[in-house]
Amino acid sequence: MGPGESEKFAPIMMEYIAPGATVMIVSDPGVRKIGLVAPVENHLADAGFNVVHFDEVSPNPRDHECLAGAERFKEEGAEALVAIGGGSPMDVAKAIALLGPNGGTFNDYIEGRLPYTNVAPLICIPTTAGTGSEVTRSSVITLAETHTKITLKHELLRPTVAILDPELTMSVPKAITAATGVDALVHAIEGYTCKRTNPVSKAMGAAAMKEIVAHLPKAYENEKDVKARAKMQEGSLLAGLCFGSADVAAVHCLAEALGSLYDTPHGVANAIFLPYVVQYNAEEDRPLHAEISRIMNFADETDSEASAIDKLVDGLYQFTEALDIPTLGELSYVKASDLEHMAEIAEQNGSTPSNVRPIKKTDYLRILEKAYL
Repeated sequence: MGPGESEKFAPIMMEYIAPGATVMIVSDPGVRKIGLVAPVENHLADAGFNVVHFDEVSPNPRDHECLAGAERFKEEGAEALVAIGGGSPMDVAKAIALLGPNGGTFNDYIEGRLPYTNVAPLICIPTTAGTGSEVTRSSVITLAETHTKITLKHELLRPTVAILDPELTMSVPKAITAATGVDALVHAIEGYTCKRTNPVSKAMGAAAMKEIVAHLPKAYENEKDVKARAKMQEGSLLAGLCFGSADVAAVHCLAEALGSLYDTPHGVANAIFLPYVVQYNAEEDRPLHAEISRIMNFADETDSEASAIDKLVDGLYQFTEALDIPTLGELSYVKASDLEHMAEIAEQNGSTPSNVRPIKKTDYLRILEKAYL
């Protein structure tokens, strides 16, 4: 971890494959266009590796993109992967690392017809501070035909190595810095508060919440603030480990519903719904939400439980507003007539039972209607 580390990792790759072997770099067109991929390609080539590139990756990656990448992996005789970018390239790279060596379809693994095995080595180099995909064991993919999201999930999908280089996040547009940063905060809050939380998740989630709330505004206002960028990468990684050791909850359920219908970037969708869901959940476990309010320094030890919760809810609304996170209603493509369908999709999400407060379609719909105003 540190500035420039993304151009120094060839010795790490040599621990898994020999020079002369082929490495597939997975990114997206935007990351490649702004020049973040070329230095990594050159570094690998200088170390004696053959390099092929795959960048057919959408913001919410599709199943056919992963299958195309897996086919390319086989055709090129690749032995390892490097993912450069946000959560989408990393999720696609995880799928390729599984499907490339082993074949099969997504359902073969989800339904247990094929075992998770023989996964190719994968080095992840995030260019955003948000998804935490560089340390999680999940790959979230959209089925193009049905617009539903599925998740490959297994310990072997956890990347082999994560390289954190804050310099790579400096060219990210402000809107992406904001949305991915709040996405990381959602991971920490949901991993800390969900029904599947545990002491490990809580320890990492608490650390992540503190770092993100303190440093995201600084990274947003000044893209050259290396310290803030590094702290955001650290917070994102901790948040990824937090929810990866527990689960996510209703914010993600709503975000994935919005993303599946409208292809809204995942970070934006999570950021939109965070304050509304926390306000809903705070009624279920007031001591827990007063606790996270103090962790994030919205409240302090002198505040009563009621005051701490009020400051938490108000603080999150103000925090996201200051980062120019849009409301649901400000997304011009979202139709009011689709809200009920979104609520249905959210209720069916596998993480709905993990939400700290029981939540059903009618509850999701009320949250959606409030966010849409």
